[in-house]
Amino acid sequence: MGYKVVVAGATGNVGREMLNILAEREFPVDEIAVLASRKSLGTEVSFGDKTLTTQDLDTFDFAGWDMALFAVGSEATKKYAPKAAAAGCVVIDNSSLYRYDPEIPLIVPEVNPDAIEMYSNKNIIANPNCSTAQMVVALKPLHDRAKIKRVVVSTYQSVSGSGKAAIDELWDQTKGMYVPGQEVEPKVYPKQIAFNVIPHIDVFMDSGDTKEEWKMIAETKKIVDPSIKVTATCVRVPVFVGHSESINIETEDFLDEDEAREILRTAPGILVVDKREPGGYVTPVECVGDFATFVSRIRQDVTVENGLNLWCVSDNLRKGAALNAVQIAELLGRRVLKKG
Repeated sequence: MGYKVVVAGATGNVGREMLNILAEREFPVDEIAVLASRKSLGTEVSFGDKTLTTQDLDTFDFAGWDMALFAVGSEATKKYAPKAAAAGCVVIDNSSLYRYDPEIPLIVPEVNPDAIEMYSNKNIIANPNCSTAQMVVALKPLHDRAKIKRVVVSTYQSVSGSGKAAIDELWDQTKGMYVPGQEVEPKVYPKQIAFNVIPHIDVFMDSGDTKEEWKMIAETKKIVDPSIKVTATCVRVPVFVGHSESINIETEDFLDEDEAREILRTAPGILVVDKREPGGYVTPVECVGDFATFVSRIRQDVTVENGLNLWCVSDNLRKGAALNAVQIAELLGRRVLKKG
């Protein structure tokens, strides 16, 4: 016996990826419904070898459905997630709306699976920010061994994190560089993204941090350990898919780079590719379509007593969004609903 599953926002990048991953991982689905806003109503999407037609999110009855994977943004989530939860359908939400609610679990299954028990507080589970998800997968096994005190992270985030319009903008600007008279002015981003980097993701806050940077700080504390100090600089780069991060870690106990490498090799969800030679590391182009979080460039930071540096890369549409949501659904099934 399987589950009755809803995917809300099925026509977007993340929603389509959720459907792909549900099929790839052979999630035990008895029945599936794909929902979209009225402007996308009737759009066909793929689920394995099936073609599904989207239904209207506004009028859908969630009663009798086991779980709903939401990829519709905060405003729509605010309206429809409580409706689904009240009908007895567990919501796994990809927006930022519920991440900081102390009564709602924020889960990365490789890191804090026991938090799933909190789902019953509101029948809602939050999926973390894309840049946070891959980082905490790498941090948790090192934290368990040597207790991380401080993290300094710089991100190199692909345009797919901003949606399809951003992908189109990068593509059109890139083409326009080579065709006189076809230059494309920025619309999604405040500055040109093609052949450029932009140290600005989400809105600026009074502290001078952007909200993306604040998210990484707050979410790491909630998912891993509230005592960890985190400082982040988040940068948008002209890459279509795949987020990269340069992570500096300071621990309470000394952790040798060789031991850290072995810990990460055996940690769930991680693939270590770390050869000290040209090409002996993973770049975003190589991680696209993969389930893993890749870690490379593991080395001692000799400027502090107990320091490590590493390079972390992951497909942001997968581990940073859709894959993590499906993994939460799998965890919910194993630990709580127990149908599949």
